[in-house]
Amino acid sequence: MMNDFLTEDTKAIILLCGVFGKDHAEKPLSLAEYSLLVRWLIGVKMRPGDLLQKENVVEASIASGLDKQRLESLLGRGVHLGFAVEEWHRNGIWIISRSDSDYPARYKKHLKNIAPPLLFGVGDRSLLNRGGLGIVGSRNVDAEGEAFTRHVAELCAYNRMPVVSGGARGVDHISMTASLNVGGVAIGILAENLLKKSVERSARHAIADGRLLLISPYHPNAHFTVGTAMGRNKLIYAMADYGLVVSAEYKKGGTWAGAEEELKRETSLPVFVRVGDNAPQGNEKLMDLGAIPWPECIDRNNMKQQLSDLSTQTQEKQYQQNPGLFDYMSLMEMSSIENAKEKVDEVVSGEILVVDQEINSGEFTDAVYQAVLPHILNKLTTPATIEEISESLNVVKTQANIWLKKAIDEHKIMKLSRPLRYQKIE
Repeated sequence: MMNDFLTEDTKAIILLCGVFGKDHAEKPLSLAEYSLLVRWLIGVKMRPGDLLQKENVVEASIASGLDKQRLESLLGRGVHLGFAVEEWHRNGIWIISRSDSDYPARYKKHLKNIAPPLLFGVGDRSLLNRGGLGIVGSRNVDAEGEAFTRHVAELCAYNRMPVVSGGARGVDHISMTASLNVGGVAIGILAENLLKKSVERSARHAIADGRLLLISPYHPNAHFTVGTAMGRNKLIYAMADYGLVVSAEYKKGGTWAGAEEELKRETSLPVFVRVGDNAPQGNEKLMDLGAIPWPECIDRNNMKQQLSDLSTQTQEKQYQQNPGLFDYMSLMEMSSIENAKEKVDEVVSGEILVVDQEINSGEFTDAVYQAVLPHILNKLTTPATIEEISESLNVVKTQANIWLKKAIDEHKIMKLSRPLRYQKIE
């Protein structure tokens, strides 16, 4: 009875990890438990959908240490899933899993094996790969913070840059609404009530226009908890190109915790903070962790490049202090570096298993650049944007900018304008 628009892999994942209906005795798998199954599946070169075959469940149970009866009970909820999926489909809700081709690559790349197994969504799913500015802050933001939030959201709309936020009261709601009101795009990553929020009048119009996407890793009728809110925070950053903290209490609340978690991540997104005499203490303290002051003056016509340049300058300072730091790199790039130990993402059957091994950080900063340079030059035989370059190299844009700046200084490539692109110097 399960609907055909779900892939076999997604059916298996939602049966194992999803919450639906009231007639189930077994608790769905946690992300950690599901990851145990993923490791086994990758090892035996199987897909999640193969677990729908009963003969595979026994071996999966033994290998993962998960109870066989529990796995069978969860996988046996097909009828309940069928009813739930039909209801979600009637309300315009789609479901994708980590094994689906349109699952956001940003999540796999940034979060790796803690990327959510399932995403429920309403709206144009092509927005999953648009990036944007992740705007977060207090529910009880002051008048100055509110005005700042509206101004930045309107700048995003003018620059065709989606606003990514959490849909909660306060900064989240203000930023998303301000962008939509002036014709912009917003992506809301919800910790609760996806179904309820998706049918609100204002949301339906923006969704129909293709300017609002609502997604959640939780059941469409899930209620708010501190846990769901905290789990949602990392997804806001991972969906965006940059983060912006409007207001954060020092060491209190979800805004501080989410920003702190992101800034301490090995491949951290550039996180900006509002500054000024009336900015909360937490904002200043986040700068001690590596956050970047939001510029006093934004070039309305060149916001994206301004943020990119500021991020690059900050990363260059960090690289000078810690010359071994580098972003996620593909196997093709790393295999070109002599004496460097591998840092590999093994992508098998649509799932991702991260294998991080210790790397000797002091030996190959320049070697990394020298190994990557031929790939950059090959890509730039014709003009390409920073987005195209970073995607082809499988690195974040701030890292690509550092390499491009070095190549420009060496007169190997040149920067073109209107639109901004890069090209090899023949």
